[in-house]
Amino acid sequence: MTSTSGTSSTSRTTGAGAPGPSGGLDPAIADRLKRTPDGLLPAIAQQYDTGEVLMLGWMDDEALHRTLTTGRCTYWSRSRREYWVKGDTSGHVQHVRSVALDCDADTVLVQVDQVGAACHTGARTCFDADVLPLGR
Repeated sequence: MTSTSGTSSTSRTTGAGAPGPSGGLDPAIADRLKRTPDGLLPAIAQQYDTGEVLMLGWMDDEALHRTLTTGRCTYWSRSRREYWVKGDTSGHVQHVRSVALDCDADTVLVQVDQVGAACHTGARTCFDADVLPLGR
């Protein structure tokens, strides 16, 4: 199903199950974005005061719009094929402090104030459990 813009549906998909476009995102921003073929941008969540990289999620135009306007990180779940607001079920909320595009406009950096764990495993960050050895 293709949704119309401005709805608060938790699942806005095209017929192929990929996230759909949103009329809510400022067209000046939307026109700059370089998305994956399925309409997504990687979104890096970083703790605003320490620089700690917390997690990587995916956003489409609607998720980015919701993140910019609500002050809470909204992501697109590729496995569940629906939007999710970080912390709605776990209580581990990400309060948005700033949002920036990288130089190519193909990645979003969201600086947040993380409450509790960022990783679905319960760890503070998704990047501390499997540090790979360097071959030096």
